[in-house]
Order: sequence, then C-alpha cells, then structure tokens
Amino acid sequence: MIKLEQLLNSLQTYTITAIIDTALCIGAGGSSGSLADKPIVRNAEGNLLIPTSQLKGRLRHECEKIARGLNWDICHSPNPQTMCPQRAGLDSNFDREEYQISKDDKNYHCLICQIFGNPVLPSRIIFDDLICEEEAENLPEIIRPGVTINRRRRTAEESKVYFLETSPANIKLRFKGNIYVSNSPFNNPDYIGALVLAGLRHINALGGSKSAGLGWLNWELPALSIEQAAWNFLAKGVGNNEKD
Repeated sequence: MIKLEQLLNSLQTYTITAIIDTALCIGAGGSSGSLADKPIVRNAEGNLLIPTSQLKGRLRHECEKIARGLNWDICHSPNPQTMCPQRAGLDSNFDREEYQISKDDKNYHCLICQIFGNPVLPSRIIFDDLICEEEAENLPEIIRPGVTINRRRRTAEESKVYFLETSPANIKLRFKGNIYVSNSPFNNPDYIGALVLAGLRHINALGGSKSAGLGWLNWELPALSIEQAAWNFLAKGVGNNEKD
C-alpha cells in the first residue's frame, strides 16, 4: 500500500520564480474565448501560467548541453529508441559505474536520464506549473498582429495575417512554482542540484517568438548549498570519455 505521508517525506521541495522581463507568449492552440489565433495558456482560474511540460523539456535540453560539455556520454532524447537503455545507433561509452543505478539493474542510464527519466526509469524531478502571481482580472488581453514570412522569397505571404495573445509587456510579472526532487538512493545524488541550477540559469527565454523579443526572463532560485563533492563528480566526465 502506498502511503501519502511516506511519499511526501521522500521529496525535497524547492520554490522557483520566473520574472518576465518583456512579454510572454505561450500559446494554447485551439483555445476559445479570445480573438487571437493563438491565445495565451491559462489555468482553470484564468491565471497565466508556464506549463510544466515546456519548462521540464527546456531544462532537460540545457542540462544535456552542460553534461555533454563536460564530456559525459548522454543519450539522445526525446526519441525513445535513442534514449537509455536502448540507445539505438549510439556507440559511446555508457557502461560506466556512474551510469548503473543499482547492482540489481543491469541497465545503464546516463546522468540526464537518472534525473529526468526515460521509457523504463521514472523521473526523479517533478515540476509544478509556474503560475502568475498577479490576479487574472488585473491583466488585460493584449493582442499582437503578425504575418507569415516566405523564407524562400523573404517576403510576407499574402492573406497570412495572424494574431497572438501575450501578457502585458515590461511589468515584471512573476510566475512561481515548486520543483520536487526524489530522495531515491541513486549514485551521488548531490550532482542533481548543481546540474539543475546551472540548467535553469541557461534558460533566458521561454515561449514563442523569442527572436522577436518575447518571453525573456530572469530567475529567483533557492539558495542551495552545493557541496564541492557534487562539482568534483561532474568534473569526472572531463577527459574520461573513452571506452573501458
């Protein structure tokens, strides 16, 4: 029997806040109730939000880049066939002690899969949606026009005007939510905090039309005390990229 109090006690909770510097455009395709072709996504109470799926996917991508930069062998997400433990077509060295999560499990899982999961391994990190702290009635509907560009001719397409809904610009909207980290006894879990914090600091924008200046942000992150052992563990990937 699963006991809720045991599950909650096995999680560490950290609060993060995204502060939007410009205007945010995270659309909800197919939504109704707006004149925009791409309305901004909201929760049931009408509050603006940054969906869990977008934040986690972007964070995984940034953590993969950091780990590869440190010469750790990382599988290729999001295709299940090229992710751990299958890793179809990948011939890097994944048979490392750091990639084995237990003596009973004969599979090897890269550092990123140990954090974010894969088809056979549950994620050790769970996200809330980031909810805007400002009340919905205080935020007017902002509609921005746009036009489809023909990339070959480098001209605007005829009859291709569209409308985006965004949050109000330049008012420092705050989106707050929690990250929950499992205390499962994997190899050296201390590196998780170091890698996730570094990945979050690499995320400078979210949502659509980032090249047009939308969605740029900065973070308020928990003041975690990262032990030197975590950095030493991550540094082991450098220069240790050859097969045994």
